[in-house]
Amino acid sequence: MTAITDTTYEYRLARPEDTEAIEALDGSFSTSTVFEVAVTGHGFALREVPVDPPLVKVFPADGGDDDGDGAETEGEDADSRTFVAVGAAGALVGFAAVSYSPWNRRLTIEDIEVAAGHRGRGIGRALMGYATDFARQRGAGHLWLEVTNVNAPAIHAYRRMGFSLCGLDTALYLGTESEGEQALYMSMPCP
Repeated sequence: MTAITDTTYEYRLARPEDTEAIEALDGSFSTSTVFEVAVTGHGFALREVPVDPPLVKVFPADGGDDDGDGAETEGEDADSRTFVAVGAAGALVGFAAVSYSPWNRRLTIEDIEVAAGHRGRGIGRALMGYATDFARQRGAGHLWLEVTNVNAPAIHAYRRMGFSLCGLDTALYLGTESEGEQALYMSMPCP
């Protein structure tokens, strides 16, 4: 992948020296609405509801894997990539870590984060574009991700990018700092 630079941001593959900045990126968010999940006998329904005061969500540190954040360079793992966005001052302002599963031709968006001060500028969409390009290169049939029901801003953004809801897991966050939230799964065909 060739690094692409627009007037404000450079997009490229993560380098080993980016690991610390990726781990330090603040992916927290605030929202005045969340998606309430109602499980029915035949599926589930979502309803966006206001929350007052607004919810502020800080994601817990991901201490569960021993291999870091997936910041693989192009030559290290043929089925994984981490793309980064670097601001004009050289600071890492966003990343998308993805992995491809050949058995079901799925590209999973493992994590995508944009620093709060840089949101709304198209960085998430650009990073998702790199993920989609990688999905095409690998022969993926679809892209897939998981998002908590309280992250209404991300759910709206993913929908604008072409993702649609495809599943629910009411137990994924049990026993974690996110207990009480539900995992929503979203997918889209690989364009």
